[in-house]
Amino acid sequence: MSWSELERLIEDAEAQPNLRQTLQACQSKEDLILAARTCGYHVTRVDLWRAWQEHSSGVMRRASGS
Repeated sequence: MSWSELERLIEDAEAQPNLRQTLQACQSKEDLILAARTCGYHVTRVDLWRAWQEHSSGVMRRASGS
């Protein structure tokens, strides 16, 4: 359920400069989770880990030419 919250957070941050700035100011995963929750999004460490894994595997696929 919270995975969809992470997707919503990303979409909203792309559309809302103030939210984007708030998230960009975060210095750690914990800061990011706290900022997201303060803004009304239920995001977890697992969500961030999954997003990082998906991003990393996509970067590796592009680098290998797949």
